[in-house]
Amino acid sequence: MAKLLVKLTIMERYKIIREIGDGTCGNVFMAYNVETNEIVAVKKMKRKFFQWEECVSLREVKALQKLIHPNIVKLKEVTMENHELFFIFEHMVGRLLLLGISYHICRM
Repeated sequence: MAKLLVKLTIMERYKIIREIGDGTCGNVFMAYNVETNEIVAVKKMKRKFFQWEECVSLREVKALQKLIHPNIVKLKEVTMENHELFFIFEHMVGRLLLLGISYHICRM
């Protein structure tokens, strides 16, 4: 018997544990991925988006896709739901270089 694949919404895939940051561009939450059983960081952008092209053309998205370094948190996924943009990051404990980079990119 074939399995029926059902795509879960962002809030069905990630269960929010608690808020871990709040900034000019968005809020960051510690969340649990119910599909992979891993803890991640979910950044919910405050601005509304109406087309996917708007999202992928953001400087923050372009920069985070290129930044690969052991001291920079990894961007795992970018997704949009109901005009809200979410960045899914690996979760790391402590202050991160990414927070400063995101702040400066967002303010540009």
